[in-house]
Amino acid sequence: MTAPSAIRPTVRTASATTFMLVAAWVVASLEGYDLAVYGVSVPAILGDPSLGIDKAEAGTIGSLVGIGMLIGAALAGSLVHRTGPRRLLLVGTGVFSLGMAVCAGAGGVPSFGTGRLVVGLGLGVVLPTINAFVADLSEPGRRSRNVALIMSGYAAGALLSPLLGTALLPEVSYRWLYVIGVLPVFLAVPLVLRLPESPFHLSRTGRAAEARAVEERLGLAPSEAEPASDPGRWLGVGSLLTGGLAVSTVLFWAMSFCGLLLVFGISTWLPSIMQAAGFSLGSALLQTAAMWLGVGVGAVVGGRIADALGAKRVVVVAFLVGTVSLVAMSTRPPTPVMFVLMFVSGFGFIGSQILGNAFIVTRYPDALRGNGLAWALSIGRFGAIVGPSLGAYVLGSGASVEWAFYAFAVPALVGACAAGAVPRARAVTA
Repeated sequence: MTAPSAIRPTVRTASATTFMLVAAWVVASLEGYDLAVYGVSVPAILGDPSLGIDKAEAGTIGSLVGIGMLIGAALAGSLVHRTGPRRLLLVGTGVFSLGMAVCAGAGGVPSFGTGRLVVGLGLGVVLPTINAFVADLSEPGRRSRNVALIMSGYAAGALLSPLLGTALLPEVSYRWLYVIGVLPVFLAVPLVLRLPESPFHLSRTGRAAEARAVEERLGLAPSEAEPASDPGRWLGVGSLLTGGLAVSTVLFWAMSFCGLLLVFGISTWLPSIMQAAGFSLGSALLQTAAMWLGVGVGAVVGGRIADALGAKRVVVVAFLVGTVSLVAMSTRPPTPVMFVLMFVSGFGFIGSQILGNAFIVTRYPDALRGNGLAWALSIGRFGAIVGPSLGAYVLGSGASVEWAFYAFAVPALVGACAAGAVPRARAVTA
């Protein structure tokens, strides 16, 4: 008998696909908010005597999110074939919301750091899973577009964070930003419960009839049955380093390292960098909002272009845009120009990673898509660990603020080179 949970929602093709994208967009928006809120709150946290956090400790706490995400992404990569992506989404969403609650009530460095570590663990599970899940439930010709579309939710959530910070800080405690981050989970979990399971997971676990019901509901071509066992070795990584996949896998890891270094380094320190450059807190937060607005627009437009011209070209361009924008911002142009640069740079800072995820899921075979993305993001978490500490080191070194921009321009350029060197798709076909 077909399990009811496998064929939800009970609407047909177009509306079922729309529901899937909306639900995934909501989950991604929670991720974006939970990631960006720390950078928004850092200036207030540094001024809170009850926590006693200095810049070095703030950088360390920012890196704890990356450590948590490294562990979470590795768990997602090893468990997705056994549990299915829908269950992982439910668990991960609950975990990062719990971490936000811990941060809201934190009384010192240990508790606040623990909260951010737990947030990272949940985000690490959800981020690769939601990308691979949407790819599984999308037509091949729309995968890049749909992945980028739902990740515009990530940008929207991150955009909300500096806007709320501008409205609330410093008159209202920064802790309310974390309380607000907990509440939407009560909307997200019911939506995820109504999502269908991945047809690839259903097929590989011997539930072909359920898989076909999902594919018919979403208008997808039938998937081939997969064995119930994990197709990889060493927690699933072995299958990514054999069969002509090794070069692409290593380059994807390098690309993800650079992309996540930018995401976490910039999101943690951008408001503080702009204050060091002479802007007020309000102006710095609004510039950060302009960057996240650019992320959302760039992800949606870039995803459509990626489906038409190929994701590889768009990812390379995105990294290069980030490089040029950072160098231009180091000259400290007039405020209106800075806002324009911030908008454009969002496509380069964060859009490169979002579209990089779409690049990865379109280059691996169906059976390895979730595993490949999870491991790329897991290895890339080392960049997420380095990014916040790098920003803390530069800002605390006494060097001129221009070096904070240069420090992030270099990995953006390296990311462009790694993406550009990925072999043609034939190297990663099944």
